[in-house]
Amino acid sequence: MTLQRKFLGAAAVLALTSGAALADPAIIYDLGGKFDKSFNEAAFNGAERWKAETGGTYKELEMQSEAQREQALRRLAEAGANPVVMTGFAFGDVLNKV
Repeated sequence: MTLQRKFLGAAAVLALTSGAALADPAIIYDLGGKFDKSFNEAAFNGAERWKAETGGTYKELEMQSEAQREQALRRLAEAGANPVVMTGFAFGDVLNKV
């Protein structure tokens, strides 16, 4: 292995681990809950995989009504969550407001 490849490999590992350390992710599940056997559950499974691979943590909210969309996104954004993953196209208008 060349010195350049070793350097690039070390840089990639450093970048990935520092990115995980900087991430403070959150998920807002759409109506139906995180175990809906659909896209909410797929997002949950992905978050759990990320957690297992990085040792990181994430916040999550399950909406109970349409009225909670803006409140949930605003609350997580104000708390510094980054990125905030929103499952479902219905979050589009709310994202423009917040």
